[in-house]
Amino acid sequence: MPIYGQVVLGPPGSGKSTYCAGMAAFLEGQLDRSVAVVNMDPGNDQTPYPASVDVRELLDAGRVMSELSLGPNGAQVFCMEELESNVDWLVEQLRPFDAYYLLLDCPGQVELHTHHESLRNLLHGLTKQLDLRLTAVHLVDAVHVVQPATFVAATLTSLTAMLRLELPHVNVLSKVDL
Repeated sequence: MPIYGQVVLGPPGSGKSTYCAGMAAFLEGQLDRSVAVVNMDPGNDQTPYPASVDVRELLDAGRVMSELSLGPNGAQVFCMEELESNVDWLVEQLRPFDAYYLLLDCPGQVELHTHHESLRNLLHGLTKQLDLRLTAVHLVDAVHVVQPATFVAATLTSLTAMLRLELPHVNVLSKVDL
């Protein structure tokens, strides 16, 4: 039986973790659905939800930065490449949640889904091994759609993510209440 879920993307600060916490509360509370939230960000040590699976158990971006003398973006790329190499670890972590709806809270470094192959390869590997049916949810901070230049930039980033990840794609304006 297929497992359904969302791959939550967006730039840093767009509200990905908050979205995952809210979506999990909605699915569990209103739809009586079992939900597993997966922290896919090795640099996110403060999530507003209890992570069912946390890649920080395998990789910690802070430790990678100090041990390999990398900056934050380099550490994220390194961690995603390591996670891709260790996809079997993630598959085993996700197996107990075969009857759950998955929310994958991805890192905010946009180059991971616009320029780099590891996240795409990782998602495709998970899709095949676990029979996942995923949709990408791309959050865009509403402040970025006010000015033409930032609107075009946000639109192109969303389009690039859609084309590179090869998943059904939904754009969501976040922080519209601010």
